Amino acid sequence: MQLHIDHSSRNPAYIQIYQTLRSKIVSGAFPCGSKLPSKRSLAADCGVSVATVEHAYAVLCEEDYCKTRERSGCYVIYSPETSFPTSEILPSEHTDSAETVSESETIPFSSFAAGIRRVLSDCGEKILKKSPNNGCIELREAICRYLARSRNIEVSPKQIIIGSGAEYLYGLCIQLLGNDKTIALENPSYEKIRSVYTANGAVCEMLGMDAEGIRIDELERTSAAVLHVTPFNSFPSGITASAQRRKEYIKWAASRNAVIIEDDYDSEFTLTGIAPETLFSMSESGNVIYINTFSKTIAPSIRAGYMLLPNCLADLYEHKIGFYSCTVPMLEQYFLADLIDSGDFERNINRIRHRRREQN
Repeated sequence: MQLHIDHSSRNPAYIQIYQTLRSKIVSGAFPCGSKLPSKRSLAADCGVSVATVEHAYAVLCEEDYCKTRERSGCYVIYSPETSFPTSEILPSEHTDSAETVSESETIPFSSFAAGIRRVLSDCGEKILKKSPNNGCIELREAICRYLARSRNIEVSPKQIIIGSGAEYLYGLCIQLLGNDKTIALENPSYEKIRSVYTANGAVCEMLGMDAEGIRIDELERTSAAVLHVTPFNSFPSGITASAQRRKEYIKWAASRNAVIIEDDYDSEFTLTGIAPETLFSMSESGNVIYINTFSKTIAPSIRAGYMLLPNCLADLYEHKIGFYSCTVPMLEQYFLADLIDSGDFERNINRIRHRRREQN
C-alpha cells in the first residue's frame, strides 16, 4: 500500500497514517472484516519504523475501527451501521444543551485529579499570576496542536482567544463586529445565543431550516451581515448541515462580505470518528470565526472555551477589544493544556464515542 508521509507537516507520521487509514475504512476501501497491511510491509512502503505503524494501528483499535488478532494481524471491525442517524439524538425541546451531558460523559474524576496534581506540582506559583489577556500561551499552543491533528485546522496562537464559555465569547464577537449589525440565526436555535446578542444591542433575524440546514431561499432574502450557525447537531432541532449546504454558507458570506460565527459544540462526538469539516477550514476568504468549549468534552463545570479568529480579524480584535482580561483562571488553563498534551482529552472523547456506539 502506497501512503505518502509529509515530513514537513506538523502532524506526526503515525497520525498521518492513522488519518489516511481511517478515511479508507470509513469510505469502504477497507470493508468490515478485511485485513490491514502488515505493520512491516506498511512501514517499508511509508519509509517509517514499525513502531510508528504500530502506534497508528493502536489508535485505530482504541477507536474501535480495528481489532488485532494475535499472530494474525489487524482487522477492520468498523461498519457504517456503527454510526447513528441524526434523528436518534435529538435533545428535548425544553432541555438546556449544557444539561444533556450525562455523568458517564464527563472526564473520569481520577484523570481530573491527576491532571490537577500535575499542574500544582509542575507550575507551582505560576498559577497565581495574572493570565495574559488572550489566555496563557501554553493552552493556546496546545489547542493549535490539537486542532491541527484532529480537525485539519492550522492556526497560530495569536488567532486564539480563551474565554469563560460560549456565551462570553458570543459577547466578544458582537463587540468585535459591531452591535449595529443584523445577525442571522437558525430557527430554531439555542435561545441564549439570541439573548446575548440582543442584550448587546444587536438585531437578530431568524432563518428557517430544512433537513440540510438553513434554507437557501432564507439565505438569499436576509440582509444580515453576520450569520451564526451550529453546523453539527444544531440545538434543539438536531439538524446537521450537509456538506453542500455548508459550502452554500461559505459562498453566501463571500458574496455579501459577511462574517460567519461557527458554533461547534458537539461535532467531536460523531460516531464515525471523523468530525465534519469545519466552515473555518473550508473558508478561503478568512471570514469565519470558530467557537468551541470544553463543557461537553470534559465536564459542564469547566467554564472555558476558545475562539479562533481569521488573521484579518485578529489584529482588529487586538486593537478594538484586546484590553479585556482573560476570564479563565490560570489553574484551569494549565490543567486544560496538560489534559490536551497528555492525550487524556482525546482519550475521553474516544471513550464517549465508544459508549455511544454501544448504546446505538
